[in-house]
Amino acid sequence: MLTALFVGFSKTGIPGAGVLVVPLMATAFGGRLSVGALLPMLIMGDCFAMLWYRKHAKLDHVWKLAPWVIVGMLLGSVLLWALGERPGKDLLNPIIGWLVLAMLAVNLGRRWFGERFAPHSPGGVRVCGSLAGFSTTVSNAGGPVMTIYLQGMGLAKEQMMGTNGWYFFIFNLLKIPIYVVIYFLAPQNPIWTGHTLLFDLMAFPVIAVGAVLGRQLLPRMNQRAFDFTILFLAAVAAIKLIV
Repeated sequence: MLTALFVGFSKTGIPGAGVLVVPLMATAFGGRLSVGALLPMLIMGDCFAMLWYRKHAKLDHVWKLAPWVIVGMLLGSVLLWALGERPGKDLLNPIIGWLVLAMLAVNLGRRWFGERFAPHSPGGVRVCGSLAGFSTTVSNAGGPVMTIYLQGMGLAKEQMMGTNGWYFFIFNLLKIPIYVVIYFLAPQNPIWTGHTLLFDLMAFPVIAVGAVLGRQLLPRMNQRAFDFTILFLAAVAAIKLIV
């Protein structure tokens, strides 16, 4: 249940706190089943983020990304289906990890590279949106990408948490019909089972505890410490995906 605690904490406290969730779930359920097992947990965590930070959300950042996120989700859906029995997360995570590290380098060097390399440039929006949609569909690993994008917008702590919550709630819900279709296309390799759904039900109270803890911590962090922490954890998450 450690994964459930991290899910709740990451949704309301520090986005990168869920750094160990994906590998822990993959270890417990295997790559393919972990994708479906984690989705209901993430959606519940998103609900807490929206409830507590809804007044701070900057939805214009979500709508700006939306078309490219959908493109990435469609590409990820095709690949997840095509991989069949192979655990797509294990194959794709190193690629995603290297791309996230590259985005981190750009984010830290924006003052030298100029605004055209910033996440909010037209090219940055296309790359971030497509990569976020692709990575969240195939492995639920879209968190580091959105961390870099939203941090680059210069949002305050509460604004970032609210925007992040709305973004993932919307697109995690969109993943449900995608996974249902993939489930029926490959019933021999299900994304959900009775065991994973039972695990989700048992995890919900722990997610709530993690969400409360995260909300208590957030007001006690100054902006500089907050920015450093999420960038550091995003780097750790990327390395976890690579190794």
